[in-house]
Amino acid sequence: MAIQSTSERNLWAQFDALQLGSGWDEADITKPQILVEDAYGDSHPGSVHLNTLSEHICRGVYESGGAPGRFHATDICDGCAQGHDGMNMILASRETICDMVELHAGFVPWDGMVITSSCDKSIPAHLKAMARVDIPAIFLPGGSMRPGPNMTTSLVAGDISLRQKIKDSGLTASEIRDYKLTGCPSAGACTFLGTASTMQCMAEALGLSLPGSALVPATMRDIQAYARAAGRMILELVKKNIRPSDILTPAAFRNAIIVHAAIGGSTNATLHLPSIAKERGLVLPVEWFDELGRNTPHIGNLYPSGKELTESFWFAGGIPAVQWALKDLLDLDVMTVTGQTLGENLKQLEEEGWFVRNLGYLHNYGLRKEDVIFPRETTEEMGSIAVLKGNLAPEGCVIKYSACAEDMRKMTGPARVFDSEEEAHAFIVRGMARPGDIVIIRYEGPRGSGMPEMLMTTEAIVCDPRLNGHVSLITDGRFSGATRGAAIGHVSPEAAAGGPLAYVHDGDIIHYDVAARTIDVVGVDGRMISPEEVSAVLEERRRVEPLKPAPARRGVLKRYTENACSAMQGAGLE
Repeated sequence: MAIQSTSERNLWAQFDALQLGSGWDEADITKPQILVEDAYGDSHPGSVHLNTLSEHICRGVYESGGAPGRFHATDICDGCAQGHDGMNMILASRETICDMVELHAGFVPWDGMVITSSCDKSIPAHLKAMARVDIPAIFLPGGSMRPGPNMTTSLVAGDISLRQKIKDSGLTASEIRDYKLTGCPSAGACTFLGTASTMQCMAEALGLSLPGSALVPATMRDIQAYARAAGRMILELVKKNIRPSDILTPAAFRNAIIVHAAIGGSTNATLHLPSIAKERGLVLPVEWFDELGRNTPHIGNLYPSGKELTESFWFAGGIPAVQWALKDLLDLDVMTVTGQTLGENLKQLEEEGWFVRNLGYLHNYGLRKEDVIFPRETTEEMGSIAVLKGNLAPEGCVIKYSACAEDMRKMTGPARVFDSEEEAHAFIVRGMARPGDIVIIRYEGPRGSGMPEMLMTTEAIVCDPRLNGHVSLITDGRFSGATRGAAIGHVSPEAAAGGPLAYVHDGDIIHYDVAARTIDVVGVDGRMISPEEVSAVLEERRRVEPLKPAPARRGVLKRYTENACSAMQGAGLE
């Protein structure tokens, strides 16, 4: 097999000497050289097993005549960052990890690369890097965690954490300990359709992962088989010179958004997919999520929009089963990392018995395929995400309506305004919120504080029977993919950029309507006024009220908050 980068390697003899000094064999330096990059580390269950997957990738590379080199850039976890300033670092880590992979891929003339990760920011970071570096590449998803007791997920933490803060809640030390021992029972991504699981699905839906590889249970032999297959397949892509730029076309992004709508994916995909597209020089309007979703049946019965867990989704056929069900909506001619088109991949999977092979695992749980992936003819809801616009969000904001009760998709109520999540969370857990309130959290956008997620606060609302289904939250921050309820995020322009959200007062009246795709200030000081009067009030406030000054920052967070794009543009660096 021809080595594409021989000329660069021959420029300096020390290059080979350094590789040989690192344990490479003389034969290795004559072979196609493959970067094997992972997010391995002790940071969380989604990364702790990736070294094992990298070993299997390397075996596959060797089997096919290549020589692998292993590199690592560990990711960080939203779950560990809840409730403190560490959450401000999370989205910025996407850019840093992407940069690290670019550095690893750029200082050596690699012929190809295989990258593996499991979770929220490492997956989009890796996909961005694949697009940016543009050498033959395959992404291997790190798979799903096992379910907790009684088919629960790590999100039992929401209820536990709220009750820990409420006096006389009845919570016992034994109950807390039992959750801690069972909430995350294995390696892999959390087993609900949060951002981690969504982005595994998006990698496959874009054509950057092997068919069927998203959300494999991380404890099963199958994930190691996919790792070995990825190591073998990358040599085929090198031979054919198939690159991410051949795969990441506008049609591929449309396909991915359709799959996202069908499974009820995380709102964070509206940040990540546009940011990945930007690395390819493409503009992906967030409005596509809304427009394509209107014609896409929501067939995935996956928590938090539905009931079942990601392990069961893979048993039911996973992303290929969704693509098969939606063949008429997808472009089947797009190229994928198999070197074949999506249509050819699906035909091959059908011939191999993929769509029925794992159904017996579902039966172990008393489930049928149609319990997890609804037949199209029985599906009434279309799509999962709406983009709302109005005088509160001129550039737009997003809501995952598939995880929001019907009667909370339209609401008018008084604003309860906070300049940080911590203040809003304290207001809620102290029992000060009232049914009908619309809680506003601002200065939490990309430039405000790094765009942290609001899971602790949304869980405090939905886990309180008095507030659940009666209180909405609006923010320029983001949400966990596990967020439930009337949660409207990514409000743009953000408050720190002088958006209207910065000038809302306590007692102003907010109205949003998901069906109409609107979100507006419709009154001030508790009384309804005309749109023209609202505009005049907001303009006067803008003239006389200063923005909240940004705190002094250093390092990564300073670079990110001073240079981040709008959430409607993916919240990447300009």
